Amino acid sequence: MGYTLNFAAVWRSFDDLLLGLALSLALAFGSILIGAVIGLCTAFGLISKNGLIKRPAGIYVSIIRNTPILVLVLFTYFALPQWGLRLGKIESFVFTLSLYSGAYLAEVFRAGLLSIPAGLREAGLAIGLTEMQIRTSIIAPLMFRNILPSLGSTIISLFKDTSLAAAIAVPELTFETRKINVETFRVIETWMVASCLYVFTCSILAALMRIVERRLALPR
Repeated sequence: MGYTLNFAAVWRSFDDLLLGLALSLALAFGSILIGAVIGLCTAFGLISKNGLIKRPAGIYVSIIRNTPILVLVLFTYFALPQWGLRLGKIESFVFTLSLYSGAYLAEVFRAGLLSIPAGLREAGLAIGLTEMQIRTSIIAPLMFRNILPSLGSTIISLFKDTSLAAAIAVPELTFETRKINVETFRVIETWMVASCLYVFTCSILAALMRIVERRLALPR
């Protein structure tokens, strides 16, 4: 009960926390960009009538979504080198988080694709558009608008998941916080500041997503 708050040691290392936060954001957005490509391709596979495409897509989503992400991170970094696939810490984590986000985004995209009226495809074919043109020019933009709320939640969730990179010593925000904690023994102060940085960043991301939603909202 005699613990006295003293943030001086944390402020001296605050630059390290900001660098860790910047890396966390880079990990999140890099993984989301790659994961979005994986997720969109997988979503088209999930709604395909071809079993040779639909079944592997479903297996991928099922395995990834039902495996804890920490297990995936550790498996990629420690187990894959035994099979000859050795990646650096950052590359390994981005690879894992991309696969993980791809599986979750696949379900988000699938719901968005199913919300598009089937008549739009026939209309596109009627005016001479190819299947690829219909998907890229008509279906994808409408789907993106429909899934924005779910997409925003997924982005924020994946940003928080970057904290698991500390398990393989990637110097993101949680790793830097733990490092400062060990060096200064200021347990409450270090984790309090880190929590505030996470909350502040997530709030900014949520606000930005709401702005995008309002800009792209259809007029009523």
